[in-house]
Amino acid sequence: MSKSAVASVHQALRKNFESLESNQKLWRSTLADCSPLMESLGNLAEQTKALSNTQISSTPLRDFPDLEDRLRFKLSLAIDTVLGKLNEKMSSLQSVRDAISNQVSGVVQLYEQNTDTLDVVAVTERSATTPSIADMLEWLQDAERHYRQQFLRRKALLQTLRPDNVSLLESAPKRWTSLESPSAEDSITDALWKVSFFVESE
Repeated sequence: MSKSAVASVHQALRKNFESLESNQKLWRSTLADCSPLMESLGNLAEQTKALSNTQISSTPLRDFPDLEDRLRFKLSLAIDTVLGKLNEKMSSLQSVRDAISNQVSGVVQLYEQNTDTLDVVAVTERSATTPSIADMLEWLQDAERHYRQQFLRRKALLQTLRPDNVSLLESAPKRWTSLESPSAEDSITDALWKVSFFVESE
C-alpha cells in the first residue's frame, strides 16, 4: 500500500466535499429563487385563461379598442420575461452541476490511476473521524448523479413551456415542485456531516 497514494486521494476527496458543500448551498439558493418565478408563471397562465374566457364585447370595457389583443400581448410579454429569468437560473444550476461533475470525475480518475498501489484495506479502512475511501467515492458519485438528473428533469420541463400553451404553464408550478427529491438532498447533507471531521483535519 502506498501512503502517498492514500494521501493524494484523501486530499482530492477533501477538495471535492468542500466544493460539494458550497455548491449544494448555491443549488438550494438558486432553486429558492425559482419558486416565486414559477408561481408568477402559474398566475400569468391563469390570467391568460381568464382573458380567453371573458367576452370583453359584453362588458363595459368594449368601448376600449383592441383591449383584448393588448392585454393578451402584455401577458405574453410578461410570460416571456419570467421564462427568460428561469432560463438564467437554469444556467446557474448548470454551472453547479458541471462543477460537481468535473470535481467528482477528477477524483475518480485519480483513484483509478492509483488502484495498483491501493489495496482493499486502504480503500475500505475507516476510523471515527475518517470514512473509507470507498464510502466517500460512493457518496460523491451519488451526489453527482442526483444533481445531473435534477438538472436534466428541470431543463426538460422548462423546454415544454410556451407562452401560447396555457395549460402547461398553469400546471408548471406543481410539476416543478414534484421534481424535488428531499431524500437525496438529505443523503448529501448526511454525507457532508460524516466527512466534516475528515475535511477539517487537513
